[in-house]
Amino acid sequence: MTDKAAGGTGGEAAKAGAAKGAGGAKGPEELRRQIEQTRGELGDTVAELAGKTDVRGRAQARAADLKDKAGAMTVQLRSSAVQAGHVLQDRATRAGHVVQDRATHAGHAAQERATHAGHTVQDKATHAGHTVHDKATHAGHAVEHGLPRPVRTVVQTGLRHPRPVLIAGAVVGAAVAAEILRRRHSGHH
Repeated sequence: MTDKAAGGTGGEAAKAGAAKGAGGAKGPEELRRQIEQTRGELGDTVAELAGKTDVRGRAQARAADLKDKAGAMTVQLRSSAVQAGHVLQDRATRAGHVVQDRATHAGHAAQERATHAGHTVQDKATHAGHTVHDKATHAGHAVEHGLPRPVRTVVQTGLRHPRPVLIAGAVVGAAVAAEILRRRHSGHH
């Protein structure tokens, strides 16, 4: 092989070996050493040339590098996606808490309004009850004073002793009901 065909690197090693060889070997041992050195340099040159001509090997090495880079990018993207997921989850949690706080506040406000409205209705009902009671008492006094004295005495006795009046009322009610039932029954025959 010539220096031109060697492509530079191998040719330079051959030139260096030739220069050493030009000085000549000082004996058989020196010659053997130079031969071994030249063989080593030639082997390195052949390996380098073989590496340059191994397109498939270089393509596989490049593919392996790209695969490693793609794997690293995948890991990085997954990590970024997980981090983005955590960020979104935190934001959603905060938004949920804000909504929950607002709902709680609105619930309390509605409860306060309902309580106030209930108290207002209760106050009005109490006032109306007192008004009705006062009017009934006034009407009772007016009726009581308008009744003849013997009837008034019976009414006052009934108010003082309500149990006998209730029993008498129940007896009278039962008698009236019995009479109504008797008339209906005899009217059907």
